[in-house]
Amino acid sequence: MIIGIGAVAPGVSGGTFAVMLGVYDKLTAAIANVFHNFKRKVVVLFPLGLGIVAGVLSFSRIMQYLFEYHEASVKFLFIGLMVGTIPSVIKDANKKGFRNIYLIPCITAFLITVAFTILEDKVINVISENNPSLVALVIYGVIIGFGTIVPGVSSSFILMYIGAYENLLDGLVNLDPMVIMPVGMGFGLSILLFAKLIDFLFKKAYGLTYYTVLGFVLGSIISIFPKIEFGIQLIFGIVYCLIGFFLSFLLGQRDK
Repeated sequence: MIIGIGAVAPGVSGGTFAVMLGVYDKLTAAIANVFHNFKRKVVVLFPLGLGIVAGVLSFSRIMQYLFEYHEASVKFLFIGLMVGTIPSVIKDANKKGFRNIYLIPCITAFLITVAFTILEDKVINVISENNPSLVALVIYGVIIGFGTIVPGVSSSFILMYIGAYENLLDGLVNLDPMVIMPVGMGFGLSILLFAKLIDFLFKKAYGLTYYTVLGFVLGSIISIFPKIEFGIQLIFGIVYCLIGFFLSFLLGQRDK
């Protein structure tokens, strides 16, 4: 459900949450090779898939409300969750050893994410589409899947860029089957294709791939940092941040 929430929350990536929860490489491997040992994969993927769908559909309205009225508090909580998981992500990234060259894709991914953040205010809603076609809805699903499977990439930001975010969110909130079905089709296709690519990269270049993922995660922390002035709201924000940090840090310390 947390991964699904990340797929629809503005500025957040479902893939980043998958990394935080320690299931990212296992999830992409299971999806990429879903027909190998199919029954076992269903046992793993069904509850995860059910949770992602529930997170997208059930929490669309909640995230819509929270980001409208409590944006800073929610973002501080997300920042704490992300920072707290960094030690476990680095540990996983170094599982097969560390080389200095791994820092290059890490820094590159970090800068790409920060660059998207700088551009965000300039590009939101530059295109407006009130009645998207069937093909457009499938493409929106592909975008959501892309943001779910690739850490640091916010699908909601991309949807905002093309002016589709609010219309799509309304369709999900109202459980409109004419929106959900084509979006779901595109989502499933995107997840399958990108999972195969990322699983291939993990197998062929584990360290480089994981440090690229780490760069996206670090960039996400910068990208969602709220604009806020010193005051009581900032103090509460720091408290939420610390709560998120300790929750994810303790989760990362638990034996897998």
